[in-house]
Amino acid sequence: MTPPEAPKDGNAARGDTPPAVSVCAPDAQKIEVMAKRRDFLACARPPARKQGTKAMMLQGRNRQDDGGIRMGFTCSKKVGNAVARNRAKRRLREAARMILPTHGRPGWDYVLIGRAVETAQRPFEELKRDLIYALKKIHGQ
Repeated sequence: MTPPEAPKDGNAARGDTPPAVSVCAPDAQKIEVMAKRRDFLACARPPARKQGTKAMMLQGRNRQDDGGIRMGFTCSKKVGNAVARNRAKRRLREAARMILPTHGRPGWDYVLIGRAVETAQRPFEELKRDLIYALKKIHGQ
């Protein structure tokens, strides 16, 4: 379905609505969120790969299938109380949402593990650079 056209003069008549805008890229990768403990454990044991950065630990596992990208997030109590852990996970989730469609690979599972102080306090651009670096190392580039 295509969105309705906007009026030429820029003013919508009464009852008319402006055109809908899609913020999703048409060829964006489908990213699923992992929720099962067994998926997290599979990313933690060999032959899965691990790469640490200043802001996070990234674990990656090739599922050997043609499915989409799956990601999971976790923070231990070392990160802090529930508020601090949720803040760290929100930052990791947003970085992954921006980076994984372009740098992740289909058929892979990724688990991002937050670090005690750095995940919440690191500048967001550096957090994204850390994730890109870790993905390149995991994929052997």
